[in-house]
Amino acid sequence: MLQSYLPILVFGALGLVVGTAFIMLNTVLGPKRPNPSKGDPYECGLPTNIASTFRFGVSFYLIAMLFILFDIEVVFLYPVGVLVESLKSVFVLVEVGLFVFLLMIGLAFVWARGALDWK
Repeated sequence: MLQSYLPILVFGALGLVVGTAFIMLNTVLGPKRPNPSKGDPYECGLPTNIASTFRFGVSFYLIAMLFILFDIEVVFLYPVGVLVESLKSVFVLVEVGLFVFLLMIGLAFVWARGALDWK
């Protein structure tokens, strides 16, 4: 019985070892104090000109949530695409077609409401 938990324990131990190693390497090799002559830290090569109190608009979050929603629903189609040849069932294809049709109705509704317009 314990053998079935062995891969989980090995994976957890490996995660702890790698995580600890990265923290230790960062402590040893990383900068000890910031260098003011280099300027502000930046990401992607662009200096930050945005104040820390900057707030994103609601439309940004709405588009992000819609992206996640439709992205996850497309992920649900992947297993059906892999198994569709072995299933050979008209029922499965009708169900997937209905699922995609409902996705398209949802996309048309969101589009008509103007949720995808970037302002």
